Amino acid sequence: GVRVDAGLALVGPEVVGLRSLHLYALKGICAYAHHADVLGRRSAEVLGGVEEAFAYLAGEPTDAAELLERAVGLGRLNLAAIELLDAANTGTYGPQQPTSVRTTPVAGKAILVSGHDLRDLEAVLVQTRGLGINVYTHGEMLPAHAYPLLKAHPHLVGNYGGAWQDQQQEFAAFPGPILMTSNCIIEPHVSYRRRIFTAGPVGWPGVRHLADHDFRPLIQAAQALPGFPETAAEEEAVTVGFGRDAVLAVADQVVDAVRQGAIRHFFLIGGCDGPTPGRDYYTDFALGAPRDSVVLTLGCAKYRFNRHDFGEIAGLPRLLDLGQCNDTYSAIRIATALADAFECEVNDLPLTLALSWTEQKAVAVLLTLLALGIRTIHLGPSLPGFLTPALVDELVKRFDLRVTGDPTADLAAALERTAS
Repeated sequence: GVRVDAGLALVGPEVVGLRSLHLYALKGICAYAHHADVLGRRSAEVLGGVEEAFAYLAGEPTDAAELLERAVGLGRLNLAAIELLDAANTGTYGPQQPTSVRTTPVAGKAILVSGHDLRDLEAVLVQTRGLGINVYTHGEMLPAHAYPLLKAHPHLVGNYGGAWQDQQQEFAAFPGPILMTSNCIIEPHVSYRRRIFTAGPVGWPGVRHLADHDFRPLIQAAQALPGFPETAAEEEAVTVGFGRDAVLAVADQVVDAVRQGAIRHFFLIGGCDGPTPGRDYYTDFALGAPRDSVVLTLGCAKYRFNRHDFGEIAGLPRLLDLGQCNDTYSAIRIATALADAFECEVNDLPLTLALSWTEQKAVAVLLTLLALGIRTIHLGPSLPGFLTPALVDELVKRFDLRVTGDPTADLAAALERTAS
């Protein structure tokens, strides 16, 4: 293989960092395109753009200014990819609907499906129909409960656990087999190594990979394992499903609430969660948002705060879960609709974006927002190693990017900035 810092001594850290920015973004774009392709949606524009970008990288470019411009161009390419995936998901399973999702166990045999791929989850649900096996989602699969054709399966009973970084402890405690459908896998612990399976683009040495949506080995494992012995005495739940269709259906109500002063601000808190210190920032940021604000969330960073009761505002929930990280497309459509309603630009809205950064999809999403001209994005709590101080300074200068600091101070600054 070739190291990501290849050529460092010849071209310097900024050029190497920008090449890595391209590579990570392309991995994210390809992941989104793959999930759309599985559902029968393919775009010549996206595929051609990916090929062109890889050809450009293969030429070992050294012009830092050009590399940055083309990286922003990858943001536009990713917008096409997430629009394609949105059409694939909603076109196949119906527009998201607000849905209460159980987070406590139900007695019976159990399968856990983690990752991002809705097609894999659908196949598991179809193949377990009538077998007395309950299916649970995990991680980024949580929003699946909001799609009408998926939640119509009565044995899709709830969500188990939280974000990807907690999987080793959560999977060890789960009393059934686990299916991992995307690249959020961590090295499986010996306690569950023999009952975890992979599908699609993800794999791990020594872990059984299931091809062609044939999940019979997974089902056999579920039948052989004990499952949950009893139903939790007290049911707990979270609400998901506030994609663009659900939010735009009440857009007039939202606009009126803003004009009447009931809603002062919107905070979009999204991105990928991780195990590194400092990620309580997003918990503190969300819980510290004033009562006259709405918190929108997407990606697995929501597990930092989505079980907290945020209450209601103007007859609407204060916490609106938009879905997976690719549902940034919904967030963009919602922000654009609000800007149209107020006859202003998106950057003029009382809207603050705080993005948690960990992996390649987050890179692609950030570049999309920058390509759309979105400014003053709060990013952190730690930035990737390939972003040198000079590159961070350039992003701050060009896009008014804000590296996260103290959540209370960041909230105050955001409110003051949009009020002025």
